[in-house]
Amino acid sequence: METTDGMRQRQMRQPRLAEMVSDDLREEILAGRIGQGENLPRQEDLMARFNVSGPSVREALRILETEGLVTVRRGNVGGGTVHLPTSARVAYTLALVLEAERAPLADLGLAVLQLEPMCAALCAEREDRAGTVVPELREVLAEQRELTADAPAFNRTARRFHEVLVAGCGSATLALVVGGLEHVWSAHEEEWIRDASAAGDEPAQEAFDAGLRDHEKLVAAIAAGDAARASRIAAKHLDATQRYTGREDAARRVRSRLVR
Repeated sequence: METTDGMRQRQMRQPRLAEMVSDDLREEILAGRIGQGENLPRQEDLMARFNVSGPSVREALRILETEGLVTVRRGNVGGGTVHLPTSARVAYTLALVLEAERAPLADLGLAVLQLEPMCAALCAEREDRAGTVVPELREVLAEQRELTADAPAFNRTARRFHEVLVAGCGSATLALVVGGLEHVWSAHEEEWIRDASAAGDEPAQEAFDAGLRDHEKLVAAIAAGDAARASRIAAKHLDATQRYTGREDAARRVRSRLVR
């Protein structure tokens, strides 16, 4: 019969082994040795590889699943499917924290308003902008021009314009942080568009036209390498669109369910 001390030692060892297994697998995923959508080895293979018990492997997979790095397959096959970290996953975590802190939507909007113009300026300062971010922005612009009569579709494409802008700033850290904030803001903006459409309060065509003109001016400034002008245009555009979609409504707060 196992003693109380023996049970306590086993309980202490198993989580530690699980952490060691999860650390090793996490490192392989983040280093790219196991790619997006690829499968981890079966649980029995992981048990043999790490020389650990089934509970230790299952706990290791649970840790990685909680982090969003794998989706565990239940049953005899075991193992899991790999998911690389994305700004969308960061966005959900940000939304959870902001909701827990009862952050006003205005607070989120102002953060985007301060940070995204910085990304626009960095896009303009890129020496390789003519072959990277500018063509991508122009491609999204072309789509926007075809969608001015479709409010939800136009808004989705407009948000993609901002995503491309942020992702193209050349800073992986800013792209991740600002991209996450953008994702949270976009989810709330899309809800506002849906509610307005359902109430028959469609945004005026002038608003779409003005937004499209701002995007065109912004791309032109980036293409010309004018960082200061790109920053000014981005700030003015964001302020106008956020005011239009209710940034200053004191009752609106960040809700994580919109981002999930």
